[in-house]
Amino acid sequence: MANNSNKKNIIKPPPKNNYQVWIIASLVALIVGISYFTNNTETISIDQARFEQIVMDNDVKEIVLIKNKEKVEITLKDEALENAKYKSDLESKRPWGGLGGPHYSFDVLSIDIFKEDFDDLKARLPQDQQDNLTYTAEVRNDPWGFFWTWGFLILILLGFWFLMRRMTGGGGPGGQIFNIGKSRAALFDAENRVKITFKDAAGLEEAKEEVKEIVDFLKSPAKFTKLGGKIPKGALLVGPPGTGKTLLAKAVAGEAEVPFFSLSGSDFVEMFVGVGAARVRDLFKQAKEKAPCIIFIDEIDAIGRSRGRGQVPGSNDERENTLNSLLVEMDGFATDSGVIILAATNRPDVLDHALLRPGRFDRQISIDKPDIVGREAIFLVHLKPLKLADEVDPKKLAAQTPGFAGAEIANVCNEAALIAARRDKEAVGMKDFQDAIDRVIGGLEKKSKIISPEEKRIVAYHEAGHAVAGWYLEHADPLVKVSIVPRGIAALGYAQYLPKEQFLYQTEQLLDEMCMTLGGRAAEEIVFSKISTGALSDLERVTKMAYSIVTVYGMNDKIGNVSFYDSKQPEYSFNKPYSEATAETIDEEVRKIISKSFERAKSLLKEKKEQLEIVAQELLEKEIIFQSDLERLIGKRPFERQTTYQAFTNGQSSDPKSESQPDESAEEKLDPGPEVTDPEKPEDLQKGLD
Repeated sequence: MANNSNKKNIIKPPPKNNYQVWIIASLVALIVGISYFTNNTETISIDQARFEQIVMDNDVKEIVLIKNKEKVEITLKDEALENAKYKSDLESKRPWGGLGGPHYSFDVLSIDIFKEDFDDLKARLPQDQQDNLTYTAEVRNDPWGFFWTWGFLILILLGFWFLMRRMTGGGGPGGQIFNIGKSRAALFDAENRVKITFKDAAGLEEAKEEVKEIVDFLKSPAKFTKLGGKIPKGALLVGPPGTGKTLLAKAVAGEAEVPFFSLSGSDFVEMFVGVGAARVRDLFKQAKEKAPCIIFIDEIDAIGRSRGRGQVPGSNDERENTLNSLLVEMDGFATDSGVIILAATNRPDVLDHALLRPGRFDRQISIDKPDIVGREAIFLVHLKPLKLADEVDPKKLAAQTPGFAGAEIANVCNEAALIAARRDKEAVGMKDFQDAIDRVIGGLEKKSKIISPEEKRIVAYHEAGHAVAGWYLEHADPLVKVSIVPRGIAALGYAQYLPKEQFLYQTEQLLDEMCMTLGGRAAEEIVFSKISTGALSDLERVTKMAYSIVTVYGMNDKIGNVSFYDSKQPEYSFNKPYSEATAETIDEEVRKIISKSFERAKSLLKEKKEQLEIVAQELLEKEIIFQSDLERLIGKRPFERQTTYQAFTNGQSSDPKSESQPDESAEEKLDPGPEVTDPEKPEDLQKGLD
């Protein structure tokens, strides 16, 4: 028996109005009525000779001359209707049985001619019939003729009136054309309050403290005003995509007991000039009526970009008009202190400086990707609705997902549940979560992709080169999982490692990272005396790191302590802040750094060629190896410092064969194959300074 519990949650569509059916039925009835009335009063057209014959037979009761139509209508006597010749005529023209007059009609050439013919006809009748034979002249107005003359115009006027009502009244899909300058903000108040609270916004503790103060000010302003403080005008939420900016705004809407207006920056943009500014004015007008209240503008960079950038001289920029109106409404002459603006963007560098000044957005709240504590809190939120196995540990999951934002963690939890359901499990296990992490980072495992044995050997030695180089470099993060199973669109293999969460990197750390990254290509050259295209992503990452060392961080002796990086520079700028000679020097130094790192990687792997061979053979046999396998195959690292993973797990390694084997995933490297490109993965998982 099917489970009907879910049927209660299905929202039934509202009953459809049947007014269309009634309109059709009424029209049909009207047409039938008109046909009935017309058929039962329709006259039989005859010629003048037949008219004279009817008159001579003394069967005429009444004759009517219609002057304006030059037509004559004849009504028969009641006793004449019993005559067969008349009866058959009427039955053929009037199937519904109507016998009322007039019965016959004919057209005349002119009124004067009819009068002369009528006098001649009357003179031929006996004397007794002449006295009874007369005609009546009249002018008749046809209602149907009036309809055909004026009805079309009336229908046009009625249709235009109906269309205007729909456009201005809000009915129908095109009902807002005359409300185009009205704000499109969604209002959340006591009747339709958002149910998300600060508890649902996990991992954002510092940001929550900032916005909680705004909520507290709205709830109890006396707490702050008694000390002379003023409520902030606005707060700008800044952070990478998926970190929870919109979620935090929803939590504010759920916690604040004041009206909450929500819309996106693109809601102000329209093809008509002046619409954006009009919508801003209408939004603040509604907000002032509901004050105290909060306005949330998501993706404010759609209208808040710096003015004058990329504008054609003499042109009218609709976005600038909208921004000017927003600036005035936020802090102008008629500013209302009861309206607080919340905005979110992941592009604060393109915003206009006037928008960011104190008095408009007083606070810029940075929402970064969460650390291990924040990720654990986010996992706890998203694990609640799942049916979990006892082995699932949120702390381990948090340690295995460095660089993951809240949205990516939610995706991992959902993928794990889907994988467990696909395997017909009763609960979601740790193995499902690790497969989900692999799925999110590296893409779908391509079991059907068949690669040649020669290519598989190249991939194995390439990945073994990364693993061995990282194992014997002190400042590099050793790889904790290496796979030669094809994943994603073009990845023939990938490697994962667990980097230490840090914000400052020393030169030695960067050089060791570059050396480890080039270990794959170095291993190919040592073993096969050839190189392949599989090092594409490695070379891209190393090149970015080398240019950062030289041009951004001032870590090169020849260039010196000079940084050519400008945080306020436009995104697409073709002006180099250095000369052509300096550019040549930069290119030379970058090549030197990369060349030294490559030679260092080759030297290291030649020295550890035996270990390289052991790891490569193990990869060819098992296809996936873990950090514990490296320790078993080539011994412990020759450094006292624990690896990041060992520090997270209190120095205890896991059995790679167990279901709880950690697949710590942060960095991913693509391996041999023509024109291999990066698979989809979180951008911050690349530990390069790009």
